[in-house]
Amino acid sequence: MPYVKNTMEILGKANKEYYGVGAFNINDMEFLYAIVNGAVKENAPIIIETSEGAMKYAGNGDPALGAQVLADMVKRIADEVPIPIALHLDHGHDMEHVVACIKAGYSSVMIDASKYPFEENARITKEIVKVAHAAGISVEAELGRLQGVEDNVSVAERDAVLINPDEAKKFVEITEVDFLAPAIGTSHGAFKFKGEAKLDFERLQKVKELTGLPMVLHGASSVPPEIVEEANKYGANIKGAKGVPFDVLKEAVKYGINKVNTDTDLRMAFLAGLRKALHDDPAQFDPRKYFKPAMEMVEQAVIDRIRILGSSGKA
Repeated sequence: MPYVKNTMEILGKANKEYYGVGAFNINDMEFLYAIVNGAVKENAPIIIETSEGAMKYAGNGDPALGAQVLADMVKRIADEVPIPIALHLDHGHDMEHVVACIKAGYSSVMIDASKYPFEENARITKEIVKVAHAAGISVEAELGRLQGVEDNVSVAERDAVLINPDEAKKFVEITEVDFLAPAIGTSHGAFKFKGEAKLDFERLQKVKELTGLPMVLHGASSVPPEIVEEANKYGANIKGAKGVPFDVLKEAVKYGINKVNTDTDLRMAFLAGLRKALHDDPAQFDPRKYFKPAMEMVEQAVIDRIRILGSSGKA
């Protein structure tokens, strides 16, 4: 199926039919193939994401070169498989990286100006939207601060970091952004919560009603305990890792989340598979023999995520 040139082709359908699409981060060929293989088995649309760090890594220090290398790789593979695949810049923080991705042919970009006050966030986002739309691609933005919020915090503390629905409506009208990442209580990394995860679905539902846009959940890795246990069994030292449970993800999709970012789960799955392979065959010196079981672990993590999001068979 031809490479998807605008991510809204995938997310527009998901928004109408209320299911989630997995957005999976890559750094290299191994992760890309593992993700695509899992998605093909589930006949599901996917969004491949790269961070600014991945761009720099793939370009041997040059992010513009990295964007082109990653885009060429994703496009070539996407054209050979029977599922829709888009390519997205995750957490772009400046015009230089965003423009590099647009020039490379990404399907969409995220401008993350959420650290700034509302007016500055809107101004920066509107500028990026103008450039991206002229190139025929879509834009994601973020409102609120992405940090885990647990059961025992006050209303004032929650309101200080989570998205304001009325502000979200105004922000979308000003910027004309295509999809939105609302801060509703998640955070990045493997150590999201000390207690129980509590996402603000009422707030999410209100934002969805006021804007009508596809919603994005960042910090959405589940950190499955069996993967952590497997990695630790073979020498890792990951203690206290805690993510967003599968049942909470299902609920998020029900309330309007359409794009679900996943990075940490894939890294941990790869780590578990690689450590086990190194342990089981210490005489092996062909890295491909080690990468294969690691890729298989990532593939299964992708399959599990797609099934939870309800996008199996939606290609």
